[in-house]
Amino acid sequence: MRTRSKLTGLALLATGALALTGCASDGGDAAASDDTVSIGISQIVQHPALDATREGFKQAFADAGYVEGEDITFDEQNAQGEQATATTIAAKFQTDGVDLVLAIATPTAQAAAQSIADIPVLFTAVTEPAEAGLVDSWEKPGGNVTGTSDLNPVEQQLELVTQVVPDAKTVGIVYSSGEVNSEVQVELAKEAADELGLEIKEATVTNSSEVAQATESLGDVDAIYIPTDNRVTEGLEAVVQIAEQKQIPLFGAEGGQVERGAVATYGIDYTELGYQTGKMAIEILENGADPAEMPVETLDELSLIVNPAAAERQGVTLPEDLVADADQTIE
Repeated sequence: MRTRSKLTGLALLATGALALTGCASDGGDAAASDDTVSIGISQIVQHPALDATREGFKQAFADAGYVEGEDITFDEQNAQGEQATATTIAAKFQTDGVDLVLAIATPTAQAAAQSIADIPVLFTAVTEPAEAGLVDSWEKPGGNVTGTSDLNPVEQQLELVTQVVPDAKTVGIVYSSGEVNSEVQVELAKEAADELGLEIKEATVTNSSEVAQATESLGDVDAIYIPTDNRVTEGLEAVVQIAEQKQIPLFGAEGGQVERGAVATYGIDYTELGYQTGKMAIEILENGADPAEMPVETLDELSLIVNPAAAERQGVTLPEDLVADADQTIE
């Protein structure tokens, strides 16, 4: 086991944070002791994909030999979908003088990037960090912020629509108008739809309470597609209910959505995405890696996840070859 004094010295060296030791004495929960590495975690909302990234991140430290409460502490905060709360959380981490911040999802990452200048910030579950203003570029982030992207294969996901619903002409998308990551995915969906002969119909929300109404407003579409949108995913059960009532197959952008009632997706493993982010954090804390020079990383492996029972409830039957090729079948 590494010594805690060595970890603290490396963390301070990596962040250039000698000035933060005074902040750490203010008594913040995450930075209460100079003998432990302190990490602040800010998550925009609670839902399975984001929870999985958080747990994967922490597991990377456990596998590297860190003992929570002894070598490392995690101050885990949830913004409950509120940008103002995310900003308050980021300011708290700055004041507490934590050694590193993990921001889960685009809104919390933006809040952290705007509020924290002298502490390394890693993001995860962010679709397009450059578009979101988090980094100068994927290859050279240029500041104190880098991390992992969950950019999903939108074209392949829409191809699933044509496999399951060969006669489909219109696909409805519900997304949050305030999430850059969702706007990027919708644009990708439009490009893919042109190639696939599909028309995209859009409905936007500003919070999860509007999801049902937005889904209803799509009208008579042949399929519904939900991107990795935090607010819509938070209210996904409303979309599933309408899809079943109207017999419209619902397609997701990540496995958690399929587990909750979408019929299929090609998606990434969010636990693995968080784990990969954790390894980046360890490089910063132990080896002094500079976030400005650490390229944004992605996962190369995708999984085909299907839910035949959900498909049946939504009036379609998944092709046998699709089910046979699936990496995961939700029972």
